[in-house]
Amino acid sequence: YGTEESRKKWLPQLATNTVGSFCLSEPASGSDAFALKTKAEKTSNGYKISGSKMWITNSMEANFFIVFANLDPSKGYKGITAFIVEKDTKGFSIAKKEKKLGIRASSTCVINFDDVEVPASNLLGKEGEGYKYAIGLLNEGRIGIAAQMTGLALGAWENAARYVWNDRKQFGSLVGEFQGMQFQLAQAYTDITAARALVYNAARKKEAGLDFVRDAAMAKLFASQVAGRVSGNAIEWMGGMGFVREGLAEKYWRDSKIGAIYEGTSNIQLQTIARLLQREYSG
Repeated sequence: YGTEESRKKWLPQLATNTVGSFCLSEPASGSDAFALKTKAEKTSNGYKISGSKMWITNSMEANFFIVFANLDPSKGYKGITAFIVEKDTKGFSIAKKEKKLGIRASSTCVINFDDVEVPASNLLGKEGEGYKYAIGLLNEGRIGIAAQMTGLALGAWENAARYVWNDRKQFGSLVGEFQGMQFQLAQAYTDITAARALVYNAARKKEAGLDFVRDAAMAKLFASQVAGRVSGNAIEWMGGMGFVREGLAEKYWRDSKIGAIYEGTSNIQLQTIARLLQREYSG
């Protein structure tokens, strides 16, 4: 959607040493993403953005931001427009870095826009079509989050499996030798494999240009559920070692919780799946 100028400026940097950030969520617009209050006004040289964003990933690390603001609130979500805002632009400020339960490797912050001047060349796509771009990015992003959660679940499983099959003993035997433990490990691995299949299927459809929205929602929903369940169980499988940082199990569990929240909560995924199924089977 970017201009040729924007592509030449940012794509080479993104491929080498620059991080970008996606600015959609606000204090009052999370699941209801298009209820955003950040506004944009036309100026003689381009646009002026005012408002604030919340839960913005990679805020501290990013050099530029894709910002969604409403250029014409009277049109509702059809006034939402996307802009490229550089970090060193006057009026742009990072207000607060959140202290999070998990995914601590990246920053999550509140960002303020105080009459931030944006040149016309930094308009991303067309005026009033930002909502389309956001929906498209979120749908694609759900495949990525599903893959992330699948990998997390596998990491938690492997970490615990190695411990119970090699190190942890109770009643004179390795814990992994008990049938009750083996059945839990087998079920968890089966769930992880099923989650991976859903991820690959959604990605396959996306790459083939097929309708993948329902598949992405199902993959994200299930992979997030599996990640939470497996990482939580892994703590118990490892006993006391699962409860301390040294054992790593607690980190997997903390990181798993975000899977049911960002890129659309699990309830939003269920709503999407049900709506698309109803459209297919009703009437």
